[in-house]
Formats: sequence, structure tokens, C-alpha cells
Amino acid sequence: MEKNIKIYEKFLYEIWKDQQFENELITKDGDKINVLDTGQQNRELGGPDFKNVRIKIGNITYNGDVEIDSNYSDWKNHGHNLNKRYNSVVLHASLNNDSGYSFVYTQEGRKVISLPLGDFLEKDLRTKIQDAIQSERKDRINKMPCIEINDELDKKKKLDFIFELGIKRFKRKRAKIIERLKELKYLRELNLKEPVIKYELAEDFYKRSFTFEDFKEADIWRQLFYEQVFEALGYSNNKKEFLRLATYVELSFIKRFSELDDFPVFIDSILFHVAGIVPDSNSFEDEKTLEYIKKLKECWTIIKPHYDGEALTTEDWHFYKHRPSNFPTIRIAGGAELIYRMIKEDLVAKIINEFKKPGIRVTKDLRTNIIVKGKGYWKSYYNFGQQIRTETKYFIGLSRADEIIVNVILPFASVYFEMFDKKELSKKVLNLYINYYQNCENNLVQEVSSTLLLNNAHKRSILYQGMIELFRTYCSKTKCMECEIGKSVFN
Repeated sequence: MEKNIKIYEKFLYEIWKDQQFENELITKDGDKINVLDTGQQNRELGGPDFKNVRIKIGNITYNGDVEIDSNYSDWKNHGHNLNKRYNSVVLHASLNNDSGYSFVYTQEGRKVISLPLGDFLEKDLRTKIQDAIQSERKDRINKMPCIEINDELDKKKKLDFIFELGIKRFKRKRAKIIERLKELKYLRELNLKEPVIKYELAEDFYKRSFTFEDFKEADIWRQLFYEQVFEALGYSNNKKEFLRLATYVELSFIKRFSELDDFPVFIDSILFHVAGIVPDSNSFEDEKTLEYIKKLKECWTIIKPHYDGEALTTEDWHFYKHRPSNFPTIRIAGGAELIYRMIKEDLVAKIINEFKKPGIRVTKDLRTNIIVKGKGYWKSYYNFGQQIRTETKYFIGLSRADEIIVNVILPFASVYFEMFDKKELSKKVLNLYINYYQNCENNLVQEVSSTLLLNNAHKRSILYQGMIELFRTYCSKTKCMECEIGKSVFN
């Protein structure tokens, strides 16, 4: 076969699941490979591609994971040899062996057979790839059960139901914020530290009736805002890690260093050290990287004696398969700037006051408060020592700012105004949510919008959110007969 053909790995997954190879799978040493169970495809972004695989190599049966790459060299290029998540891999498969080696090594040093699948394909490569493409399309996780028959349903009925779901999603976000607000108040009274998972809330917490008097302390609202924003910065695959980071390092701790020179560097140092991703400077030759790491470590020598909390590790974070601009490092850099604004410019109070302005100005000014332009070290790098080809213009751009406004700021402000009996402002927030148009792209939302023949309806935030609610609550769980759309088209 032609050397070094590039192919999307998701099509290789279909080839692996199909298992109809032209010849028996055999290792370079002549041992037969019998795949007893192809395992379950790992749809998360981190870790091996197939979990719980059973294969027999020679006379030995292995239970573990399989990693599939386009090229043999991807094992190292993607950092699998340094990642503990890949220690359970029992077979590495690739389309091309671009090295001549027949083994790879895990982080713990275990030798794993590497198999060039291209040598065993059942038929012409192009035909096989086309088959895989078709199979992959049929198995898309965003496919809706009513895809072929919902066109019979009136468009207005679809939109009305999705509108209701958008309101339901907003209310659920509000309820989550209220619950966390209560927790923060209760924990401060007990003088307990995060993370909450280290202890259970006492029964009296659940029986207690809170009043607005309990929530007059501004720092509780600031900490709540900080946590919610950081969780949103993590997207779906790092949201738990970002939330842990915000609970491990409370805003009040960072504020202790706010009067020192180079406060922005101190914020970086705290976040990157507690995130567990500051590397050893000995592994770099790049002067900018060495200088930046040196500054972070100098600041940490001042910070560390005062910090007795927990820390994450590199393995906790999902880097693989993210675009460089979405790496956790870039998002932390954006979060660091927002922390600076929270402490030095009282960002939370500023945002609350934005809702007292005329409607059009509110949207514009909310975006201005959240958008973060690229600057400093992370403008030119996407990871320590790894320079980006094109400088990062924004750490937090318009699209992510809109996601934060819709998912965090609007429900946060709604709760705040309702808590302090500002009913007109609370209504204004809800009205803004209903009429907000966000600049966001989401594959799931686009798929739902396209399937339901709703064209650009998803650009309106309440419908965008309603489509997410529709898919996750009904479509993905095949609860068609509980869905207003499903009940109409399947009856």
C-alpha cells in the first residue's frame, strides 16, 4: 500500500470494530493475534480509544485497552508514552508503521506490541475507508431518532417546545447557583476549607431556611462567580478540573498577594502550580519559557508557605485532541486575567451594575467585561515550551464570552436580583436571556437544528439552550414518547 497515507482516526475505529481483515493478524515475530472482544469505544477525549478489550497474542490472553493511531510515530507525538492513562494498553494499532519498530513503551516502561493494520486490510484501502465513513455517520452520537419523520410536524410546535426547554434549563442553572450559594455560606460559618467532597454537609444544612440576610457578604458572591466562570472555562472535558482549581484556591487567598509587584504573575504562579502543570525548567532550552518558569517558581517560593490546600496533577487535565487555542493552559491564562479584574476592578459589582443600563448596551458591555485578549507568554505558546504557529489573539473570545454570559452571568444575576428583591432587574435578566443572540458554534446544537429543519433558530440563546436540553433529556436516552416532538411524530 502507498506509504504514509493520512486518515482520520475515527475511520480506523470503524475498521477495528468491523474486524474483517484480509489476512490473519500476526505480529512481526509470527505470533497470531485473535481479537476475542473489540471492547467499548472511549468517547471521552482522554485515554485509549477502546476500553476493556480481550485479545489473545500467541498463547497468552490479555485484558486491557487498545490505542489506534494513523501512524506508529503518533504514539510518541501524542504523548501516550508519558501519560499514565495509557498504562493499561495491551495493543497499539496504526494504519502506517512509519518507523520499522514493532513495539511501543508505556509510561511505566512496559513493552506493548504495535500492529500495522494497513498490512491486513480486507480490500482496496479507498473502498474500506468509504465503508468506514458511512458506518461512522450512521453511528453518530448526535443522531436523533426522529430524523426522517419530524418534517411532518409544524415548525411552531417544535419551537414552542424547545422554548419551554430553554426556560427549564435556565431554571436548573439558577437552582444550582442557589444551592452552591447556600453551601458557601454554611461552610464559611463552620470555617471549613474546600474541597467539599472531603466532608459531608450536616443534616441541619438541608433543614435550614436561608434568608437574604445570610447572603449580604460580598465575598460569598465573588467566590461563587469565580467558581462558575472557571467551570465554564473548562468546556465539557476539563470543567471538573477547572472547578476543582477554583475551590482549591479561593479568591480570598489570591487576594492576599494583590498589593505585591507583578500581581498578575503571582496569579499565574498560584493557578499553574495548584493545577500541577508547572514543569521542570531543566527540560527546556527556549529562553522565553525558561524565563517564564523562573518567574513562576520565584513567586511560588513566596506563596507556598501560605498555601496548605490540595493540588491537581498533569494527568488530571485533558490536552489530547484539543486545538491549541483550547488547551487548559490558554484557558487558565484567560481565567487569571478575569481573577485580576475581580480583585482589582471588582468585576462582579461591575457586571451587576451593567444590568441597570439600556438593553443594547448591556450585551455589549457584558461581552467587554469577559473577553480577554492574548498577551504575555501565552500569546505565543499553547503549552510550556510549545510555540503556537499563529499568535493567540484572544484567551477568551466572543464565542466563549457568550457561553459564559448565557450559562453563568445571566442565571447568576437573576438569582442575585431576586435574592435582594430587585424584581424589575430580575425580569430584565430573564428578558435578556430570552432575546439574546449568541455567537457560538456547537456540533450538537447544529445537528439538532438541522434535523428539525429549524435553520438558524439556534442562534437565539434560549433555543440554543433548549436544543441542548432536548437532546440530552430525550434524544440521547431515546425517551421519544416523553418528548412533545416525539409523541407527535411517532403516534
